[in-house]
Amino acid sequence: MRWGLTVPLTGVPLRDHRALISELHELGYTDLWSAEVAGADAFTPLVLASEWDSALRLGTAVVPVHTRGPAALAMSAAALADLAPGRFVLGIGASSETIVTGWNGIAYDPPLARTRDVLRFLRQAFAGEKVDGEFDSFTIRRFRLEKAPDVPPAIMLAALRPQMLRLAAREADGAITNWLSADDVRRVREELGPDKELAARIFVCVTEDAEMARNIGRFLIATYLTVPGYAAFHDWLGRGDIMKPMRDAWANGDRNAAMATIPEDLIDALIVHGTATECRAHINRYVENGLDTPIIATLPTGTNLLETARSLAPQS
Repeated sequence: MRWGLTVPLTGVPLRDHRALISELHELGYTDLWSAEVAGADAFTPLVLASEWDSALRLGTAVVPVHTRGPAALAMSAAALADLAPGRFVLGIGASSETIVTGWNGIAYDPPLARTRDVLRFLRQAFAGEKVDGEFDSFTIRRFRLEKAPDVPPAIMLAALRPQMLRLAAREADGAITNWLSADDVRRVREELGPDKELAARIFVCVTEDAEMARNIGRFLIATYLTVPGYAAFHDWLGRGDIMKPMRDAWANGDRNAAMATIPEDLIDALIVHGTATECRAHINRYVENGLDTPIIATLPTGTNLLETARSLAPQS
């Protein structure tokens, strides 16, 4: 069984991760996955980790396909694949219009086409081929990696709904998903099929203060699940009616009212919380329902997140 951790930990300087990363494999972790929103980029934490550890699988979850040109993305991925041959997984995804256009000033091309085209471009580039021609969403002229990776990285797609999950099943090495309950895994696995790796970022709040955990969850759910892509994902999962009051209040600018409408049982389904032992048991429910790779994202509660990560190791 795989067992992953999201880095960097919230509020912990990247330079202070070395001791933790060096012991993760011994603790039972198999994977280290980065994220990219408005903090560290997806590649730098893994470059450091490749020097601090020689056993963990390293993955990006995920690199947006719009915010880097295809060639720049291929070069960054090839460099990391060279540092950690056979241990690097490139997770790519469509991100959101807020990040792509609002923060980066880049047009948000249709996400399915852009993701598919970047995936196909990367396959050719990692094979050492000269890429020269038109894709549906961009045109490449005579690009070849100066050094193709000796071991091409696996490529996984961020996927929330059937079309992207089916694309991952057809052309990628797996799918990475997010913001789902343990029971939701069955639905996603059914769409992806049995043969491809399924990874999911799972938000974990190690605390016996259930109210604090739920308040953290309310804020995160209202912030994330009102974004169109995640809203559509939960519509597909059958939660449209449950989430409508939250979405309406959020759209009207009443953030507090939006958070107040979120049912407690929904928070408990989407945010893993409790003691470390209780959290591990909840994470294992995801695995029992068809998840291959849980990617733990520790939520800050005022405690030392380095110790929190250690406490969530499968051998703890």
